[in-house]
Amino acid sequence: MKSLLDFIKAFLKNNGQFVFLSLLIAKICAFAGSVLMIRILPENEFGVLTIAATVFAVFAPFSGFGSTQSLMRFGSLCEDEKAKSDLSDYLFKKGFINQLLLSAAFFLFAFVYVHQYSQIFLIFSFFTVRLIGVYFFYHIQSERRIHLKNRDFARMNNIVNISGLLMMLLLTSYWGLLGYLIANAAAPFISLFWFKGPIKNAAPDLKRFGKKEIWSFALHASATALLSDAFFSADILLLSFLKNENAVANYKIAILIPSNITFLALSFMQSDYPVLAKNFRSKEFLKNYIFNYYKIFIPVSAAIFISGYFLSGFIMKIFFGAEYIDNSFVFSLFLLAFCGSMLLRNLYGNLLAAVGMMKKNTLYSALSIIILSFLAFLLVPKLGLEGMAIAMSVSLTLMGAFLMFSFLNYLRKLK
Repeated sequence: MKSLLDFIKAFLKNNGQFVFLSLLIAKICAFAGSVLMIRILPENEFGVLTIAATVFAVFAPFSGFGSTQSLMRFGSLCEDEKAKSDLSDYLFKKGFINQLLLSAAFFLFAFVYVHQYSQIFLIFSFFTVRLIGVYFFYHIQSERRIHLKNRDFARMNNIVNISGLLMMLLLTSYWGLLGYLIANAAAPFISLFWFKGPIKNAAPDLKRFGKKEIWSFALHASATALLSDAFFSADILLLSFLKNENAVANYKIAILIPSNITFLALSFMQSDYPVLAKNFRSKEFLKNYIFNYYKIFIPVSAAIFISGYFLSGFIMKIFFGAEYIDNSFVFSLFLLAFCGSMLLRNLYGNLLAAVGMMKKNTLYSALSIIILSFLAFLLVPKLGLEGMAIAMSVSLTLMGAFLMFSFLNYLRKLK
């Protein structure tokens, strides 16, 4: 993979274009759903729904206590299809029990807001059902990827996301918020059409990896995912405590588009992860991958930021309404931060996971939340929405720099 042409050919060979399109469709569906809620719901109701969705976003990556992430890592290293299937069945059974415990913990979190917001138990009940469905969805996704079935992975993603959006449009038009909650809870269960069920008495060969290694990676992976999403949820939660639901709504609108551009980078990492895991000791392969990645994403990031900066006011007005045009500066700041994230955090965070250095991801994810919280309490009382945007952008950039330093240090030690 020395040349850019080889890099693109390998991406296409892995059916990466289907993964890219499926992630694009997922982002469009999520964005359309958010815009629908912004347009239909009053600002205060949308703010409360955003808070519940933010808490959900913290719990969702902890799915199965990391069983799906561990399946991706160790399933990619298995040498034959039977070993991959046996490992998948083992992790599914253990992970499902973990998921039930996680869902119960998530529902109990509603008591934190019970005195502040009405209908909080109703909203959390539907999100709890969705959390169980997400476990099936994530597990089936990982299973398809370790078998290098990126086209099946993409097809399932497309059907789940498009069907979910259509259900949302239909049910919300009839029942408002309740219709949205029903559609949101039901959508991930559509993935069960691709679920073959666990093999009875599956006995994975754990001699090569061992249960301790598998679950150590799983716990660190889930902790990293939890902390990473907590980082992207902490801003909403901090703002809800430091300001009010109206500030939350304005902030969510400003960050919605910028935070979703990272799917461009993630589409490459999603399709290439099994190959990266197999080549985790190849210094030349990893160096060439980084070099070719930058050949694509430095120009892409520059183009996105420049065009977004000059069109920020238009984008705010056309998508969200003229009343939100004052958020143009915050939008541009987020756009710069997330373009930088594609070049640092997304690249090196996924590379560290692929080579098995998940503990570094966990450490820096925890550190980023501390930095964000400190900056938020320092800046938000004085600068309000802009203060939170600055705190998020600085924390995001520092995290990316830490991840880059750790991976380059790992690369330097390879022979």
